Amino acid sequence: MNIHFVTGHERDLDLIAAAGFKFVRMDFGWSGIETTRGQYKWSEYEEFLANLDRHGLRAIFILDYSNPLYEQSVVSPDPLYQTPRKDTASPQHPESIEAFARWAAAAATHFQGRHVIWEIWNEPNGNFWSPKPDAHQYSALALAVCKAIRQAQPQATIVAPASSGFPWEYLETFFDSGVLEFLDAVSVHPYRDGQHPPETAAADYRKLRQLIEERAPATKKNKIPILSGEWGYSTHRRGVSLETQAEFAARQQLANLLEGVPLSVWYDWKNDGTDPNENEHNFGTVQADLTPKPAYEAIRTLTKELAGYRIERRIHTASEKDYVLLCTKGSPESDKLAAWTLGEPHPITLDLATKQKQTFAAVKGNNGKAITVNADSGHLSLELETAPLYLALAGANF
Repeated sequence: MNIHFVTGHERDLDLIAAAGFKFVRMDFGWSGIETTRGQYKWSEYEEFLANLDRHGLRAIFILDYSNPLYEQSVVSPDPLYQTPRKDTASPQHPESIEAFARWAAAAATHFQGRHVIWEIWNEPNGNFWSPKPDAHQYSALALAVCKAIRQAQPQATIVAPASSGFPWEYLETFFDSGVLEFLDAVSVHPYRDGQHPPETAAADYRKLRQLIEERAPATKKNKIPILSGEWGYSTHRRGVSLETQAEFAARQQLANLLEGVPLSVWYDWKNDGTDPNENEHNFGTVQADLTPKPAYEAIRTLTKELAGYRIERRIHTASEKDYVLLCTKGSPESDKLAAWTLGEPHPITLDLATKQKQTFAAVKGNNGKAITVNADSGHLSLELETAPLYLALAGANF
C-alpha cells in the first residue's frame, strides 16, 4: 500500500493493518535526512518503523529524490501536471552520485535487521528525474547505489527501477548497465486506463520476464522476480466507478499472483484531496477523512478469505475472459476457488471428481456477503461476476 506520511497517522495504520495489508511504500527523502553534508537525521523513520512494527507492517522505502547540497537548481516539468517548476537536478555528477550512494548505504546500515525493502528512485523514466528522463544517468546512479549498499550490507533487499509502465528501451538500457547482478527484484508500475483491467498486464509481465532472463548474469537466472511496485485506478469523474475500483483492487492482487508477481502495491491508501474532478485526489481505498470506499472492503474480504493461500493453477473454462483460480494452503480440505469474469455476469459449470450432491460456502468479494453454492451430480454451478467470488471446496476436487 502506498502512503504519504511518516509520523503520526495512527488511525491510518490501524485501518491499513485491519484490511490485511502487509507492506507500506513511502518516500525516504534524501534532502530531508541529509540537511548538512555527511550528517543524517534518522529519527522520523525510526519512529515510523517502530509504529509499523506495532501494526505488523513492513516498509518499502523509496530512496529519493535529489539534494540541493550536491546538485544545482533546474526548471523541469512537474511530474504530475507537466507545468514548469523549479527543482533540484537529479544526481548526475560524480560528487552527487557518490553522496547519494553513501547516504543509501548509511541508511541500509542504520536500519539493518528491520526487513526494509530499498527501492531506488520512483519513476525515473518520467519527470521525477530532473531536468528530464535519462536512462544512462539513472542507471549510473542505481549501479552506484547497489554497489555501495551491497558492500555495507550484503543481505539488504534492493529493488529498481520503479518505472512508470513498461518503457522497453529504457529498461534495456538499465539492464545492460549490469545492475541485475545486484538487484533482488525488478519493480515496475503497470498503470493503465480504466478500459484496461488488471488482467491486461499479463503480456507485459511475460515480455519483461523474458527481457530480464536475456540480460541477467548466469548466477541470477530465474532468480529475479517482478514486483508491481505501484498501481491503482482513480475514481474521479472521468475515471472508474467506486465499484469498478473495488473489483480491480482485488483482481489486481489475484491476477499478479497468477503471473508470478509476489508483491503488489496498491496506489493509493487514501484520497489525496476532495475534488471529484481531480485524478490525483481519487486513487485511495478510503476517502480523505478515512471513510472506507468499496475498494477497502474488497481488499479486506480478499485478505480474510485467502490469507496464507497460494494460487495452485488456473482451471480451464470455455472462455478466456473467465478466471477460476484454485488456491491452496497445504491440504485439499482447505482449498478454495477465486472466480470472476471480465465479461458480463453469467453462469458456468465445473465438473467435480465426486458425483454426490454438495453445498459449498462462498463469499462475494464485492461486499463480503456469505452465500451457498450447490453441486449436483458432480456439476458445480457458479455465477461469475466482475467481482471475485471465494468458494471453500471442503475437500472436493476436479
